[in-house]
Amino acid sequence: MDRGFLFGDGVYEVFPVYNGLILGLESHLKRLQDGLDAIDIVNPYNKKKWISIINDLISYHQESSNQAIYLQVSRGCDDDRKHTHGKLKPTVYMQSTPFQSSTKGDLLKGSAAITRDDIRWSQCNIKATSLLANIMYAQEAKKHDVEEVILIRDGIVTECSSSNLFLVTNNCIFTHPKGPYILPGITREVVINCAKYCDIEVKEVTFNKDSLMDADEVWISSSTREIVPITCIDDKPINNGKVGEIWSLIYDRYQAIKSINV
Repeated sequence: MDRGFLFGDGVYEVFPVYNGLILGLESHLKRLQDGLDAIDIVNPYNKKKWISIINDLISYHQESSNQAIYLQVSRGCDDDRKHTHGKLKPTVYMQSTPFQSSTKGDLLKGSAAITRDDIRWSQCNIKATSLLANIMYAQEAKKHDVEEVILIRDGIVTECSSSNLFLVTNNCIFTHPKGPYILPGITREVVINCAKYCDIEVKEVTFNKDSLMDADEVWISSSTREIVPITCIDDKPINNGKVGEIWSLIYDRYQAIKSINV
């Protein structure tokens, strides 16, 4: 009778962990709170308690240098399946999964993506567990043996099935602005901060598919993928199929931040 199982009525977070320490802990916990507030679920724990629980889980897998902590809060169990609900006790589910960061050498080989219409709902800024459309896109990417599906809504490039999107044109980085059509990615914010550190201009503005295909560089970002260069979209090469220099600068700065965090 859990509403997370029956309706996808809940929110989630994924915390990247390097050598036992979480990257972006405060930002992830804030986004969790924002998601709970958006769908009117009372946070079952305060920040101190969340940190304690997460660190306990991390400690069980100390043999793994990198972990992805998945944390899900659903509205809870009811006495029957019905669309409306009363006051329920939230259900918390967590798991730890080891992951390996791709090496720079592997990433320099480039990755491919395809584009599709963005059929998701209009509150993509909520990190909700109801991810059917995203799953369909991810499966299509697997079927076509590509890294990601880039989504386009009413002619505007938004993001990807499970990552944010960046492009570079004339040494300037562009990414869709925050709002209801993209998830406010924590790694997205780290990338923007990396660019500022490297004195590279970032513009959070909308752009269309033509701008995407004509870009000098295209990348995606997420907590466990980190920053992945896309060198082919819809079977057409980006930057002649070569990874760009600005990606390399941002990637190196991101790795430095990880080292500082650790």
